[in-house]
Amino acid sequence: MKSYRTLRNDAFYTGTIIEKKSRFIGELSFAETPEDASAVLAAARKKYYDAKHHCSASIILGEDGAPDREHSSDDGEPSGTAGRPMLDVLRGSGLKNVVLVVTRYFGGTLLGTGGLVRAYTDAAKAALEQAEILRMRPMTRFEVTFAYPSEGTFRRFLSDRGIVPLEPEYTDKVLFRVDIPEETTEAFQADLINLLSGAVDIKKGDTSFMPGPDTD
Repeated sequence: MKSYRTLRNDAFYTGTIIEKKSRFIGELSFAETPEDASAVLAAARKKYYDAKHHCSASIILGEDGAPDREHSSDDGEPSGTAGRPMLDVLRGSGLKNVVLVVTRYFGGTLLGTGGLVRAYTDAAKAALEQAEILRMRPMTRFEVTFAYPSEGTFRRFLSDRGIVPLEPEYTDKVLFRVDIPEETTEAFQADLINLLSGAVDIKKGDTSFMPGPDTD
C-alpha cells in the first residue's frame, strides 16, 4: 500500500479561462468510482445545458494493486484536443480518485487543434490551482495495553512522534488505540517494548488509508 494524493470527498473546485471569446469552465471534483465520475459529468451537462461540449477526464485508484482506471472524452471536439490534454494535467498532478470536466461555450472563432489543446489544458490547470490537496497514507491501528504507572511515559512517547491517540479505556489497566504509518510499525513496536521494558501488550490491527497533509 502506497500513499497517494487526492481531494476531500466533498471537494469541488472551478476555474475559468477565456480564449478568443470562447469560455472554458473547468470543474474538478472527488470521484471514488467511475460511476461517481459519470454523475459529476451528468451534473455539469445539466448545469450548463446550453453548452455544446462537456469534455472530461478521470483517474480512479486501482484496487488491491491493480492499475488505475483512466478515462477521457473529447465530447465532439477534434480527437485528442480536449480529453487527453486534461488527463495529462491530472496525471501530472499525481491525483487519484478525481474527475475533471471542462465545459466550452463557443465564442465564434475557431481555435485550431493547437489552440484547443492549450485552452483545455489551461482550463484544467485553472481548476487544479484552486484545489486543497490531501495525501492518503496507509495507517495501521494498534491496541496498546499497560499498567497505570506507565501512562505518562507512553503519552510522552506518542507526543515525541506526533501521534495523537484515540480516547483511552481504563479498567484494571490502560488501553490506548493509535494509528501508525504503515512503514514505521516495526520501529514503533520495538521502541515501545524497549521503553516499557516489555511490560506492554501490543495488538496489531487492520491497515487502511487515512487523510493527512500533502507532505512526503
